Amino acid sequence: MSLRLPPLTALRAFDSAARHMSFAKAAAELNVTPAALSFQIKSLEEHLGAPLFHRLNRAVELTEAGRVLAPGAAEGFQTLAAAWQSARRLQDNTTLNVTAGPAFTAKWLAPRLYEFARSFPEIDLRFSATLRLMDFARDEVDVAVRFGYGPDEGLYALPLRREWITPVMSPEMATRYPTPDSLRDAPLIFDHSVDFLDPPCDWTTWFRAAGLDFTPTHGSHFSQADHAVDAAGAGAGVALGRRAMVVKDLHEGKLVAPYPLALETKAHFRFICTLGTENRPQIKAFRDWILSEITKTDYVTDSLTIIPVEDIPPL
Repeated sequence: MSLRLPPLTALRAFDSAARHMSFAKAAAELNVTPAALSFQIKSLEEHLGAPLFHRLNRAVELTEAGRVLAPGAAEGFQTLAAAWQSARRLQDNTTLNVTAGPAFTAKWLAPRLYEFARSFPEIDLRFSATLRLMDFARDEVDVAVRFGYGPDEGLYALPLRREWITPVMSPEMATRYPTPDSLRDAPLIFDHSVDFLDPPCDWTTWFRAAGLDFTPTHGSHFSQADHAVDAAGAGAGVALGRRAMVVKDLHEGKLVAPYPLALETKAHFRFICTLGTENRPQIKAFRDWILSEITKTDYVTDSLTIIPVEDIPPL
């Protein structure tokens, strides 16, 4: 039995036939005649020294050898296709594919993109707003902005600003609840997108940091951070707002943070790309732009006393 790999065209023919379980459909997919596809598979079987398909009257079935080969062939072509796409992207300095969470995209990225487009009109920016951790090797993505703990092994990961939470509300509502203690009677908004944080950064923890023994149980509950923040801006209640989700609204006066106490989370946003691509022109431009945009609202932190959440004593 030969230990040499067979021709790639023969393996491609087998992979297509194994996926479709049809020589005719495989031939159509590869744009060859059924006779040509059958010849490629026959040459592969001769190379292996065993049949890969049982030829039936109107169908084909994989033999035991075919069943062993099929998943590896499929994975191999998927890996090869992903590597080829990655190599092609390296030659393209005008397109940038970015992925970020829906809330961060809605509250931080999207409202600022006109600035990037104005500064870099030659870059075609494409976004995928998803919580799925996309694979740089397989998905068409150049940059990710992720919130969490990491680790980001094998990737270039640049931590962005420290992330904190503090109560935010409309200016009108702030006149009704002037002190942390008065929040006991306020309509509170719960953001469950941060329930994974450990130690928790929730209302009970913030009240404890403020010196109050209070565990709220009633209020409005949201699974997405941007929805919770938008509800607070509309006057529906008081939300614990994360820095990235509220700085623009604080800057514009749509929200206020009347109490000078914030909790710093152990999780943070990171700018992530494949190691070695961080200085590609469009990636470097996007990274530098994000850092520049962040500095425009750094002053929001000036009035806050920021306490690491791990420094808050447990109950």
